[in-house]
Amino acid sequence: MKSDFTEGSVPRKLLHFSLPILFSNLLQASLLLITGLWVGNLLGSAAFAAVTVATTIMVVLLAFIMGVNNATLTVFAQLKGANNQAEISSYLSAFTILLTVLSLVIGLAGYFFTEALLALLNTPASISVAAKQYLQIMFIGSLFLTGYNFIGSLLRAFGDSRTPLYFVLLATVLTAVLNPLFIVGFNLGLAGAAWAMILAQTMAFIYSLFYLSGRPGAGLPAFRLQWPKLSEIRTILQLGVPSGIQMIVIYAGMAVILWMVNGFGEDVVAGFGAAQRLDNIVLLPALALGSAVNAMAAQNIGANKWARVAQISKVGIIYNLVVMIFFVVLLFIWAEPLVKLFISDEEGVAFGVSYLRTIALFYPFIGLNFILNGVVRGAGAMFQILALNIISLWLLRVPLAYWMISLYGESGIALGIGISFLISSLFSVAYYRWGGWRSKQLFA
Repeated sequence: MKSDFTEGSVPRKLLHFSLPILFSNLLQASLLLITGLWVGNLLGSAAFAAVTVATTIMVVLLAFIMGVNNATLTVFAQLKGANNQAEISSYLSAFTILLTVLSLVIGLAGYFFTEALLALLNTPASISVAAKQYLQIMFIGSLFLTGYNFIGSLLRAFGDSRTPLYFVLLATVLTAVLNPLFIVGFNLGLAGAAWAMILAQTMAFIYSLFYLSGRPGAGLPAFRLQWPKLSEIRTILQLGVPSGIQMIVIYAGMAVILWMVNGFGEDVVAGFGAAQRLDNIVLLPALALGSAVNAMAAQNIGANKWARVAQISKVGIIYNLVVMIFFVVLLFIWAEPLVKLFISDEEGVAFGVSYLRTIALFYPFIGLNFILNGVVRGAGAMFQILALNIISLWLLRVPLAYWMISLYGESGIALGIGISFLISSLFSVAYYRWGGWRSKQLFA
């Protein structure tokens, strides 16, 4: 179902558009959540810690691809707002070729350099073999993960956030069913969890292709593979390269944080892994709002309706504050039983609970970043967003986490990260208010 964001009520359209994105993100996170629950309960804390480390490495290597994929939202939403059907068809082919090549190259590189990557993260010897096995299998399916995420982003750019929800729902249901079957039924252990995830993502990709082939009225022009134009390559690279590097910057920063955490031993790694899964779920509403305002702002920028862009920003900020304050209260009350869903050892649980209750205080600030950066991203100002993320991750989060750890030990991890959320939000506000993103011209 397509939606035109250049007219109608902004609060209503933002709510209706962002809710399916939220549920899609929730289900996407549930893929890891479900795997973590099955692995932690069937195979123990060591296997759970192995999945935590392996997942971090995987997302770092796939970050560039996901960043280029994220650029599709801005490109196609602006073209939709300008009603340029010819360019939509041409860019669709260009993105398809580029993302396919990138997925194959990075998937193969990740597979063959797994051991070196695990050593780089200071992975505990007790979990390195299991992490290697899980990680190599996951890289085999990188093309299918990229494929159905690309189709989902494409549909959202056209105002359809409901259909991608069905793709992720299929992958989630299959993951929930196949995990115990492969881990215990086929006696594959941790490798079974990885194969279950791969098969689920492959089926979701096949379903997304089947959906598009049978729905010519989905709002997309007929697909025709053609050699990309130089201008298209230039535009994709102008958006995709900084967006891809931005994802690497984010996940590499997270990997460095995990490297610090690994130094405290297996119990803290397990507690951190449980807390991170819950932390990621709590941030999903802000991520959904950020993605929604990206598409809505981009359509209105393409249609040159700047007053609506400002209104989208204000409504997004209000929604973010309401949701984040709710989660702050929730985690202060329910942190311990939530962490115990994943792990049961006393030291790991204690660390996870402490981490969540500290970081929760800073959720409204990271949510503000998602909203304002989403609007700026809608204008195509990707280099500027990259600069803001470098400041946030490498000039603030990593140094502050290291400093707080040196002062307070493992308790300083959440404090350092939280303070970085607060300071980085000030940079985002300043650039949104006084930066030159409004003058960005995406298409010549």
